[in-house]
Amino acid sequence: MYAPERQQEILRLARAGGRVDVLSLAEEFQVTAETIRRDLKALDRSGLVRRVHGGAIPTGRLDFEPDLSEREATAADEKDRIARAALAELPEDGSVVLDAGSTVGRLAAAFPLERSLTVVTHALPLAVRLADHPGIDLHLVGGRVRHRTRAAVDAWALRAYGEVRADVVFLGANGFSTAHGLTTPDLAEAAVKRALLTAARRVVLLADSTKHGAEHFARFGDLADVDLLITDTGLSPEDAAGIAAGGTEVVRA
Repeated sequence: MYAPERQQEILRLARAGGRVDVLSLAEEFQVTAETIRRDLKALDRSGLVRRVHGGAIPTGRLDFEPDLSEREATAADEKDRIARAALAELPEDGSVVLDAGSTVGRLAAAFPLERSLTVVTHALPLAVRLADHPGIDLHLVGGRVRHRTRAAVDAWALRAYGEVRADVVFLGANGFSTAHGLTTPDLAEAAVKRALLTAARRVVLLADSTKHGAEHFARFGDLADVDLLITDTGLSPEDAAGIAAGGTEVVRA
C-alpha cells in the first residue's frame, strides 16, 4: 500500500472511531511505528487530524472527549511529574479547590498525610481518594454527575462555587493556548471551570504538553486568567516563553 492510500485509510479510521493510536495502526498496516508517525504528521500538516500523545484525533471533532480511564492512561509519566511539582503550591493549613481531571487526580493522590487542608471538589473520584485522608476537611460539591468525567455540573455546582474563595484552585483543561485560551469539549463542564477561575485567589493550571495548541468546543477562559501553568518538558522553551510573556508563570516539570 502506498503512503497516500494508507493515510486515507488512517483518516477514515480516525473519523469513524474518534481517535487512532500509533501502535494499533502499525500492527494493522504491518509497518513500523515511525512510518505511522510520519503518516500522522503529514495528515496533521494537511489539517485533517490533530496529533495527540500516542496517536491522533480528527479535526472537526472539537467535541471529542476521551473517557476517564483513557485519560488516566495518557501521558502518565508526565502527569506524575506535574503532580509532584504541584505539591509545592499547596498552602500551609489553607484551602484548595480541585477541578475534575486525571492530572489533578494525581495531585490529590499525592497529598502528604501530614498536611492539613480544607479541600473543595466536585469530582467524585478525587473525593473518594481524599475521604480517608486524616488531615483533609473535605467538602463535596453536588450537582448533575456527568458519566464521562464523574464530575458534578449545572446549577448546584455553580451556586456552591459562587460562595467559595479558597487560597488555590488546581484547574484542568483539555486544551490551552495563547490563541484559543482554555477549552474543554462540554459546555456544562466549561461553566464549572469558569466558576473555578474566581473561586480562589490563585489559579494553577495542571496540563500536560499534548494539550498545548488543542482547541475544543467550549471555551472557559484565557491563559491570562491563570497565575501558574505546570506542564512537562514536551512544551518547548519558546512556547513557554510566549505564554510567560502574557503574564502566566510556566513550570516545565
